[in-house]
Amino acid sequence: MTQHAITDVEIPLERDQFMRSLISHLAATLEDVIGVGDATGFISLVGRRMGDEINRDYCRALALSQLSRPDVTQVLIDLKRRIKGDFYVIEETDDTIVLGNRACPFGTFVTGRETLCMMTSNVFGVIAAENLGYAKVVLEETIARGASNCRVVIHLRPSNEAEAANGREYFKSRA
Repeated sequence: MTQHAITDVEIPLERDQFMRSLISHLAATLEDVIGVGDATGFISLVGRRMGDEINRDYCRALALSQLSRPDVTQVLIDLKRRIKGDFYVIEETDDTIVLGNRACPFGTFVTGRETLCMMTSNVFGVIAAENLGYAKVVLEETIARGASNCRVVIHLRPSNEAEAANGREYFKSRA
């Protein structure tokens, strides 16, 4: 087979799919080697860094030192849109932001890889907490767990409801 024939072969390989597959395989390897709990912890650390970076980028681009609550909602939706998620507002109050999602940025590679949902939890939690002081992110439904859509509840204030919810808490890290 000549070099030219190899370049004409149709295989499902391009950068975006390759990167999603790579991340999914890394998550699977972590889960297999160190367990789901520890893998979740490692992915959470990456999500924290990503959240800090994305928050800085939006604040800089908007020329704001801090985002308002409505800005936070729009940033969360926009950042997911930019990476091919399909998040939308289900409900929004002073105390909570409830988002739905019809398409995971990881595509089919997220199926069975709940640890990858820690990216969403941490990015959302960091952005909300850094700008509003506190967040508790609850992943009520996820595509990774087999749901057709995701449902993410972000509590913006400590409350009895937030305390009772099974999620991760985030706090502002800088003054």
